[in-house]
Amino acid sequence: MDDGSRQPPETLVADFRECFDVMLLKQTHTGPATARNTGATQAKGEVLAFTDDDCEPAPDWLQTLAKRFTATPDCAIGGRTLNKLPDNPFSTASQMLIDYLYAYYNADPLQARFFASNNIALPSDRFHKVGGFDTTFPRAAGEDRELCDRWLNRGFRMIYASEVLVRHSHSLTCRNFWKQHFNYGCGAYFFQRARARNCRERARLEPVSFYLNLMCAPFKLAKGARAPLLAVLLFLTQCANAAGYFAAAGEKSRRSSGK
Repeated sequence: MDDGSRQPPETLVADFRECFDVMLLKQTHTGPATARNTGATQAKGEVLAFTDDDCEPAPDWLQTLAKRFTATPDCAIGGRTLNKLPDNPFSTASQMLIDYLYAYYNADPLQARFFASNNIALPSDRFHKVGGFDTTFPRAAGEDRELCDRWLNRGFRMIYASEVLVRHSHSLTCRNFWKQHFNYGCGAYFFQRARARNCRERARLEPVSFYLNLMCAPFKLAKGARAPLLAVLLFLTQCANAAGYFAAAGEKSRRSSGK
C-alpha cells in the first residue's frame, strides 16, 4: 500500500512479482490507518499480516505466522521487532521502549495486550468485524494500541509469538526522536477520545513503579557507559509523550471554543 510516498515503490514491488501474487495500491496521503484498511479491503486471504515500510520481515515471517494460525486461527498474533540500527542511540532507545512495553503488557504471551502495527497479523473476518483501524487517528501513533484495545474488548485473544521476527530500520536524530514520541503522546490523546466515543472509561495511568522500572531498564539491558545515555533518552520519551498529549488536548479545546 503506497500512501503518498516520496519514492514510488513500483520498481521494488516489480522485483517480487515472480515470487508472490502482489498488488500495489495507491492513495493520497491520508494516514496509516486508512492505508491499512484500504489494503485489507482488497486482500483475499483468511489472514491479514501488517508491517511498515521501514521494516524487513525475516525470510520465514509468513511461514512462522502460518504455523501459529494453524494452532490458534481466531487470535491476533504479534511478533518481535529487532532494532537494525544498534549504533544509533535514538533508534536504540525507541526500540528499548517498545521492548519494555511488550515485556510489561505481554508478560503472559497467551494473554497479550499490546502489539505495534509493524509486526501483527489478524484473522481477516475478525479484523473487519471489529471495524479495522480507527481512521480518526491522523498519524502513525496510537491507532495500533486502539485496535488492540477494541479487539480485547470484543473478547478476542492476542498471542505474542517471539519467533515471528521483523527488523526495524528507523534512523532517528534528536529532533525526529522527540517528534516521534511527541506524536505518540498525541496518539494517546486520540486513544482516550476513541474510548469515550465507544462509551468506555478512560485508560488509567500505569503505577509509578512502571515508570521507575522503565528508567532502570537500560542498566539491565545495555552495556558500559551507554546505559546512562539511554536512560536519559527514555526519560525524554515520557516528556515528549506528555507534551504531545497536552498539545493535542489543547488544540481540541481551542477548536471547540472557536479560537
